[in-house]
Amino acid sequence: MGLSTHVLDTMNGCPAAGMQVSLYSTQGGEATLLQRHTLNHDGRTGAPLFDNASLKVGTYRLVFDVAGYFKARGVALPEPSFLDQVSLDFGVAHAEQHYHVPLLVSPWSYSTYRGS
Repeated sequence: MGLSTHVLDTMNGCPAAGMQVSLYSTQGGEATLLQRHTLNHDGRTGAPLFDNASLKVGTYRLVFDVAGYFKARGVALPEPSFLDQVSLDFGVAHAEQHYHVPLLVSPWSYSTYRGS
């Protein structure tokens, strides 16, 4: 399956449909944009970010536009918002394995883990 992500809005108890997500490859202090997505009705990209044949060993960053998503839902956020862009840096050591990076998020907190 390669690399995938899924975002759940814990404030509203639903998938984060419409959230913007960007995927970067990272090396040293440099980040190179690879893809941008708008999450679907299920809080996922339509297809895996990478399939097993395309995923490479290395370091990556997923950037989730948390403030933009909650503002679009009509949530009154302070200015500046507590969470704006949530960046998750992670490594892929075994490109033949599936790396699933879920995000559970509200305007004030988030958590992640390596899913299945």
